[in-house]
Amino acid sequence: MGTVESSEEYRVILNHPLGRIVELSHAMVPGKEEFLLEMKLSPVEEIMPRIERRSDVWYVLGEVRMSTHVGTHIEFPYHHRKDGKSAAEYPLERLIGEAVLLDFSHKRKDEEITLEEVRSVQPSVKSGDIVIVRTDMHKLWKTPRGHDRPVLSVAATRHLVDLGIHCIGTDATGLEIRGTNDQPVHQTLFAHNVAVIESMTNLDLLTKPRFNIFILPLRIPGMDSCPVRIIACE
Repeated sequence: MGTVESSEEYRVILNHPLGRIVELSHAMVPGKEEFLLEMKLSPVEEIMPRIERRSDVWYVLGEVRMSTHVGTHIEFPYHHRKDGKSAAEYPLERLIGEAVLLDFSHKRKDEEITLEEVRSVQPSVKSGDIVIVRTDMHKLWKTPRGHDRPVLSVAATRHLVDLGIHCIGTDATGLEIRGTNDQPVHQTLFAHNVAVIESMTNLDLLTKPRFNIFILPLRIPGMDSCPVRIIACE
């Protein structure tokens, strides 16, 4: 299975047959998230009276109530487009594949990631890439500065969709331009069927600029967004 490095903040599996595996999703704690997350555990017989449980046997069922945008989550085109794909219809081949890490961890609050910077970053972005934007904002997760993020310019966004990217994600709480009422970055991405992942983590633990990524949301029709487990294989 390989060696496991772990803490409350991250998990890395070394020497796995698939490569070095890095956890890219935050753990979610009911009652302690910015968005709604509630969980109730009950003895199985309270939910399913036909089930018999011996008193010394641990056997529970849980019920979860949550926002579609809690924790590390992926937003689908349906979030902003009535004709857009939701969680159940979004193509799986756009969520599994080769990712490229763009390091903009030097950017500060409200600073723009420009077209020129995206064009010049190495390694360059290719058609079919899943683009991951590193800002190191995961270090401020659940703090008063948790939204002190940079933004992706509309021109840079258009350039990425013109290249044919499949998906884009970031460890910030978003990449959207501030002070608008039309969400231009989201609109541009969703118009080209590019899903958006927000609030990733541990991008600073990745050791390679290109790696394989697995992004697996729940398959629920009509779901505009979904908390998601994401792993990288280097």
